[in-house]
Amino acid sequence: MGLRAGQRVLIYGASGAIGTSAVQLASHIGAEVTGVCSSTNLELVRSLGATAVIDYTSENFVDRKDRYDIIFDAVGQQKSRAAMLESARALSPNGKRISVDSGMPRLRRQALLVLRQLCESGVLRPVIDRRYPLDQIDMAHRYVDQGHKRGNVVVTLS
Repeated sequence: MGLRAGQRVLIYGASGAIGTSAVQLASHIGAEVTGVCSSTNLELVRSLGATAVIDYTSENFVDRKDRYDIIFDAVGQQKSRAAMLESARALSPNGKRISVDSGMPRLRRQALLVLRQLCESGVLRPVIDRRYPLDQIDMAHRYVDQGHKRGNVVVTLS
């Protein structure tokens, strides 16, 4: 992302698997983080380091006067051209819009080592909603497909 301390970042889908990690990483870097999620997940996203949260069920972030250096769509919900143009209204003049739909960046070994260190030190902690044994993987998929999980769903081998 190229995120730096002091920048303003909005994370759309802040309570999902990618979003919960993005909130924690951006907060750790020193960014001012605004998370967008449903009302049931507002406290979770705050607890991960968001300085502000927006309930997408009652408010559209583009209707605010706030402007962001980075808007990160962590769930790929802003796919349509109209949605992208609308979200651009919330960008600062040199702001960037990034989406999980843009493809996976190539991670360097050093970046992976930093992520490992952040996990081991407790700075980056996984949010696990539910665990399913491998023989119930179909149930895990059905739960995820409902679109309301918090963080990650884990499939265990034992």
